[in-house]
Amino acid sequence: MIRRRQFITLFGSAAAAWPLAARAQQGDRMRRIGVLITLAADDPEAQTRIGAFLQGMQEFGWTIGRNVRIDYRWASDVNSISRYATELVALAPDVILANANPSVVALQRATPSVPIVYVAVTDPVAATFVENLARPGSNATGFSTGEYGTSAKWLELLKEIAPSITQVAVLQDPQNPSSLPQFAAIQSVAPSLGVELKSLPLRDFHSLPQSRALRRR
Repeated sequence: MIRRRQFITLFGSAAAAWPLAARAQQGDRMRRIGVLITLAADDPEAQTRIGAFLQGMQEFGWTIGRNVRIDYRWASDVNSISRYATELVALAPDVILANANPSVVALQRATPSVPIVYVAVTDPVAATFVENLARPGSNATGFSTGEYGTSAKWLELLKEIAPSITQVAVLQDPQNPSSLPQFAAIQSVAPSLGVELKSLPLRDFHSLPQSRALRRR
């Protein structure tokens, strides 16, 4: 789990990623930021992230009501992400802060021009959000938590812990764009480790006897 200090670094630094030229234009004109979060508004983790973001904004001289306005959309339901992305773009913000891959996918579909600063995104190059990390070549930039290749290390580590295993189930969220490339990375090393993989969609997990037993505890 990422600690609060790391949230402050990621979300707070998102303010620093706002192009300096944009800040310098038109003096103290009220700026507008859209925020698309894939969590519920009352989720403790979401509140921690937003608190870190607001702290970072204050440190860089942005004060709500004085020189910046922030519009939030809480997309805890994956089916609402595209709708909220469209709503935020329609508000004509100067920049949009997005967390997690699904948010960036929806926002880039909604706008090719509004700047997007992302955090908690996996492998933005493989996800085609940017051309490369040094020169994004798109309207998105930000901070990555890793790349898909590291997913293969999970299986390698599991094999080290339990050398006798020959079958592994991988829990996947079929609605998450990161799910398929992560599984592909794991699958690429499975034969060399003598492991047979099975994809287990999250929607099926709750039907398993083991999951029902866990919920009763």
